Amino acid sequence: MLPAPVETAAGPGQAVEPKPTGTRPVSGGGTVAPPPDKSAPGRPPTASANLPPVLVKRTPPLPVRLSQLLWALSFAAGTVGIVYFFIIRPEQLPLIADAIRSVNSTREDATYDSAANIVFWSVFVIVISVLATQITLLVSFMNRKEGIRWWQLATLITQVVLYPVALELAARGEDGVLLRQLLLGQMALVLLALLVSVLPKALAWTAQQQDVRRGTLTSGGMMH
Repeated sequence: MLPAPVETAAGPGQAVEPKPTGTRPVSGGGTVAPPPDKSAPGRPPTASANLPPVLVKRTPPLPVRLSQLLWALSFAAGTVGIVYFFIIRPEQLPLIADAIRSVNSTREDATYDSAANIVFWSVFVIVISVLATQITLLVSFMNRKEGIRWWQLATLITQVVLYPVALELAARGEDGVLLRQLLLGQMALVLLALLVSVLPKALAWTAQQQDVRRGTLTSGGMMH
């Protein structure tokens, strides 16, 4: 039996065009796949949610800035007091010598003069040392060092304990009144600075250690 004729869309006597199949014949009866598409792939995104954080410099909260201002004012009061204390030294030395002589008057005058110098310079060094320590601690506080507030409190306790005794010995007469006011004002400012520095926002600022934000990519692919 003969096979049935295959119907085609072409009419009688017309050649039938083979439909393209995406392959081409090769010798031996096989076919070869078409060449790969060489068009450029899409550009990758320029932003990613997984970029590492970036360190930034942000303005400290208000309590921190206020505490810093109060510390600076206390330094100014302490510096003025130190300069004034040095200026009134010639007037203070005889008064200090007289105070020592009132305790024991059996010594020579040179002994009282030497003792007065020792008392004066001892008090002078104490005041300068406390002031220099507080300045150093403020730098550490602004750098968010942990535990600095305790050291700052220790300097205030030192002032409260030593300054009354030191001023009683070395700040005498009418000139000593202004010196007392300056150094007592310094202690009051230090106390206020410490109280402000333990407000919640100031404590959180210290605990954070670093200010960070999410990194972003520029159009050129650089992270910032």
